[in-house]
Amino acid sequence: MAAVKTIPTTPFSGQKPGTSGLRKKVKVFAQPHYLENFVQAVFDSIGDLGGKTLVVGGDGRYHNRTAIQTILKMAAASGFAKVMVGRGGILSTPAASCVIRKYKTFGGIILSASHNPGGPDEDFGIKYNIPAGGPAPEAITEAIYARTQEISSYKIIEAADVDLDTIGERGLGGMTVQVFDPVADYAELMESLFDFGAIRAAFAAGFRMKFDAMHAVTGPYATEILENRLGAPKGTVMNGVPLEDFGHGHPDPNLVHAHDLVEALTGAGAPDFGAASDGDGDRNMILGRDFYVTPSDSLAVLAANATLCPGYARGLKGIARSMPTSAAPDRVAAKLGIPAWETPTGWKFFGTLLDAGKATFCGEESFGTGSDHVREKDGLWAVLAWLNVLAVRKQSVADIVTAHWREYGRNVYSRHDYEGIDSAAAEGLMEHLRGLSLKGERLGTYTVAFNDDFAYTDPVDGSVSKKQGIRVVFEDGSRVVFRLSGTGTEGATLRVYIERFEPDATKHHLDPQVALADLITIARDLAQIEARTGRTEPTVIT
Repeated sequence: MAAVKTIPTTPFSGQKPGTSGLRKKVKVFAQPHYLENFVQAVFDSIGDLGGKTLVVGGDGRYHNRTAIQTILKMAAASGFAKVMVGRGGILSTPAASCVIRKYKTFGGIILSASHNPGGPDEDFGIKYNIPAGGPAPEAITEAIYARTQEISSYKIIEAADVDLDTIGERGLGGMTVQVFDPVADYAELMESLFDFGAIRAAFAAGFRMKFDAMHAVTGPYATEILENRLGAPKGTVMNGVPLEDFGHGHPDPNLVHAHDLVEALTGAGAPDFGAASDGDGDRNMILGRDFYVTPSDSLAVLAANATLCPGYARGLKGIARSMPTSAAPDRVAAKLGIPAWETPTGWKFFGTLLDAGKATFCGEESFGTGSDHVREKDGLWAVLAWLNVLAVRKQSVADIVTAHWREYGRNVYSRHDYEGIDSAAAEGLMEHLRGLSLKGERLGTYTVAFNDDFAYTDPVDGSVSKKQGIRVVFEDGSRVVFRLSGTGTEGATLRVYIERFEPDATKHHLDPQVALADLITIARDLAQIEARTGRTEPTVIT
């Protein structure tokens, strides 16, 4: 048995996990002791590891394999009995949650920077998911961070690297490493939720789609499920081979970065349906022919049609959405007579609601949708849910969404991202907004009902989360929301969310940037965006 070595170390500053773990540049993680310090802090913070099983995998980005070898040797030194690793080090974030839950492991370590670019000069990330399969709650991430600030040593064994490409079990010290098929368990779960027969029949009848895996982790999952199991023609999956640098692309499934897909879905001869997923497989973008579905509308439409999917035939227990997500799902929940929950951004906030049976479908406007089948958002799940609805209803994406608007009204919605702005300027902008008292003020044609800094008290465990985004809500229900994103690695990303409810079906066709033009101007002026950041236009509009 390999000897356990105790390596002296000193703390690094800034190892505080954000909404989706710790994200830094690869060169930061590649520093001696940096990854090891964080992993040891995780192991020191989650309880007795003796005899336990851990799941490990990632999105295949640069540094993924190197980091996994380090984690395996540290897990062996820390007393784990077994580590399950996706073949090739590959494991999508929702698939990791699936495996953790199915095999009742002691949680898992997921290596991903999600939708951020990959490569030697780009981003890397790591997070711990708890035994329920979801991201660690704040009490655990705070304990991990506290431990990183006082760590003085870590444990590791000296051993040769483990073969990650051959399925099977092998020893590492006194621990077993099981390399498993990363797709099989997840595909089996999807088949239990959706009507694969109806979807197969649609493809056989000529239904056409394109799925852009963006050279990220979902390529193998989409190829196996869409092409091999559902009979979609070969080539349905675009950019399906995971690459360490995502093919020099930005694996963020939005209208800007998934431009190949947007182009493919444009014009009379385009496929019926298009979808994309991100770096680690937890986000999605949904398109029809010449038609974009906002994530907020996607959640609402899927919730309204949930009973068409076998796994949800009994209906939903509730719908949860992040605060910046539009209120479109709330209107569906009201009609169904089920609760609508509003949480901070971050999938971990849905976990307690799902575990308590208070919600079934969840979604975030940042291209994340999912259900209680796992404890992560799930890009391919959303794609399959849409395929199920399309196969049963036999209507186009545009027809389904516009019919939904006629029934519920349209929450016209847009998000403006200002990426890579100076962090101090961004913080100053938010402090400026926090200091405003606007109730009763007239801004353009709108009267302010209230403004606040959103705070959330979890209805299950009573935990409180403050400073979750600035809201300015108008008397007609329109609103603008300002929030700093926690997923970047350089500077700050200011996200501005603009929303207005439109009941008039004759105006549902309007482009959101046109329909929201007055609110967009109000938001920019209110936050003094140009004066404080130097930016005259957003980096990305969705």
